[in-house]
Amino acid sequence: MKEKDTGQSKTSWHPAFLHAIQLELLEYREFLEFKYEFQLTSDPLRIDLLVIKKQKNVAINKNIARIFRTDNLVEYKSPQDYLSVKDFFKVYAYANLYAAINPDVDMADITITFIESRHPRKLLRYLVSIRGYAVKETSPGIYQVSGDYVPIQIIETKKLSERENLWIKSLANDLKAHNARTILDQGRKLPRDFYIDAYMDVLLKANPKSFLEAQNMARKRETFEEVFTKAGLIPEWMERGRVQGIEQGREQGIVQGLEQGMERGLEKGREIIARNLLKMGMSIDEIAQAAELPVEKVLSFQNS
Repeated sequence: MKEKDTGQSKTSWHPAFLHAIQLELLEYREFLEFKYEFQLTSDPLRIDLLVIKKQKNVAINKNIARIFRTDNLVEYKSPQDYLSVKDFFKVYAYANLYAAINPDVDMADITITFIESRHPRKLLRYLVSIRGYAVKETSPGIYQVSGDYVPIQIIETKKLSERENLWIKSLANDLKAHNARTILDQGRKLPRDFYIDAYMDVLLKANPKSFLEAQNMARKRETFEEVFTKAGLIPEWMERGRVQGIEQGREQGIVQGLEQGMERGLEKGREIIARNLLKMGMSIDEIAQAAELPVEKVLSFQNS
C-alpha cells in the first residue's frame, strides 16, 4: 500500500522493502516467487507483496517466514507510517478476496504478515480484547496471532536482531554508522546477480551522515567511491555523483555537498532504477514515484 504523506519525507520506502525481504530470504529464492504490488482484481486493489512458495514441501527456516504456506500476503509500513486496526481489516479482507477470485488458491494455504518499525500497541490490544485472539511474541519483534483460520504474524522491525535480519531491520531513517558499515560489508558477499540499487538509494537518502561516517570507520582511509565500488552495491553513475558531493562537503559542509553530489549522480541513476523496477513487475505509478521521473518517461522505457 502507498505510504501516508506526513509532509516530513518523500522517501519511497516500498521499493527498498522489496529488496530487503528478498535479501532476508536469499537462500530460499529458488523456491519463492515475489510479486510486488500484486493486483487482486481488475480494479486497483493491491497488496504490497505476494510471496508464493513454489514447492509446498519446502520448509522456510527463517524467523520472519516460518509461518509461510503457499500464498503469503505481506503488508509493509514505512518508518513514518504505522499499522492501524483499519489496515488489519483491509488486508484480512484482501486475503479472503484473493482466495475467492482465484480458483487454484486454497484459503488453508494463505498467511498474512504485517511489517512495521513501531510497536503496534493499539492493534495488539484490539486483537486480544475485541477479537479474542491470542498473541505471543515467539522471538524478539515477531508476534504470532492465533485464533483465526488464517495464520497471522506482526513483525516489529526495530526489535529484530541485526545479525539475523540485517536488511529489513535497516529500513530506517535513523541508522547508526556501524549499522551502515555492516550493510556495506555484507553487500560485498551478495551474489553478483543480485542487485540492490533501490535499497541502497533509499538508505543513502535517508541516512547520508551515517554512510559518510561508515566510510571513515574503514581501517584504511578508503574514499567513499572505493568503499561502494568494493561493496558492489550501486552502479558507477551513482558512486561518482556521491563522491563529488562528499569531496565538496568536506570543504563546504558535509550534508549540503553530499546532497548536491547525490542529485547529479542520480540524474542518470533514476533511469536505470526505473528500468530495473520495470523488470520486477512494479506498477508504472510506483516506479515514477520511486525513481522521481514523469510517468511518460517511465512508459517510454517499456519499449526500449
